[in-house]
Amino acid sequence: MDAMRLNLSASVAKLRVIHVTVRPHGWCSFAGTCSFGFPSKAVRLTLRVTGAGYIHKHSIFPGPPQRQWARLADGHAWGTTAGIEIGPHGEIWAIDRCGANSCDGSDHAPIIQLDLKTGKPIKSIGAGLFVFPHGLHVDRHGNIWVTDGAVSKDGSKGLQVVKLSPDGKVLLRLGTAGQRGDDDSHFQSPSDVITAPNGDIFVTDGHAPIQPFIPAGLNMRVMKFDSSGKFVTQWGKAGKGAGEFNNPHALALDAKGRLYVADRANNRIQIFEPDGKFVAEWKQFGRPSDVAIDKNDMIYVADSQSTPSTNPGFKQGIRIGSVKDGKVTAFIPEPSVEAGAPEGVGVDDAGNVYAGWTAKMAVRRYVKQ
Repeated sequence: MDAMRLNLSASVAKLRVIHVTVRPHGWCSFAGTCSFGFPSKAVRLTLRVTGAGYIHKHSIFPGPPQRQWARLADGHAWGTTAGIEIGPHGEIWAIDRCGANSCDGSDHAPIIQLDLKTGKPIKSIGAGLFVFPHGLHVDRHGNIWVTDGAVSKDGSKGLQVVKLSPDGKVLLRLGTAGQRGDDDSHFQSPSDVITAPNGDIFVTDGHAPIQPFIPAGLNMRVMKFDSSGKFVTQWGKAGKGAGEFNNPHALALDAKGRLYVADRANNRIQIFEPDGKFVAEWKQFGRPSDVAIDKNDMIYVADSQSTPSTNPGFKQGIRIGSVKDGKVTAFIPEPSVEAGAPEGVGVDDAGNVYAGWTAKMAVRRYVKQ
């Protein structure tokens, strides 16, 4: 018997103990249907069912997540939050798109450092620098990188990748402020950025249209720069084939230096060598909005857009697996229809998962038990 399906009644009590024999890795949306595999060496687990959650290596991540775990110092509401990253010293940074979906004309500092234990803000940086902060990366030195995907109304800023010190000093800019282009000194709409251990910089360029910020018809590519910001190479174009993209939305690197591109509207992750050589495509992680890979080469993929029409057979949530074999071993479903699914995802050294919401504008945490 390869698998068993266990249906739970929606009318059960709030707390219920269920004894099942399952494999060490399995997923379960406790509000509905559980699915477990049965290998030759099964294990006995006792699950306390309280809502939505998932099983991973004998541990349960309960749900729903800690709602509005992160709060802002002056009490203003979170804006859209696609970017959330854990730094090399355990620090966590998140994007607050200035309490709305744009920072154009706002005096808010949109890059927020949060206390890992409480979710309270420690500092905010980047005031006046960004129009549409989208991608976020913290490098091995603790510097913060942000992609800005739109142009300000006055045309003076936007469409750049900005490197900041933890205190908010601008250390490097890629691209030409306020000018859209597809050569090596311009971006069309940079969506994410990541740096390799040797300092090389990778940028995904060509976000899907978002009115009124990002127009339609942009080319789509991955760009590579050296540590000084000098252009090295690029690859890709709009399309569905290997090495082609439709809304390249996020980036991650594994321990071998391979680059993972969330090719969102193509419902896949594409994997490349650092020189752009195509390695593989993975469709088992859904319609990826964000990708994070931890120090153990576990991959976390946020799917905020799968529907019966856009990606049949997949539900929205966070899928977890290993880059070593590409298997999905766990799933965090969306907390509820009202809450929706997160667009950004990060994970700390303790295995806690952090998620950023765009439509519902929040930063939440799933605590590993």
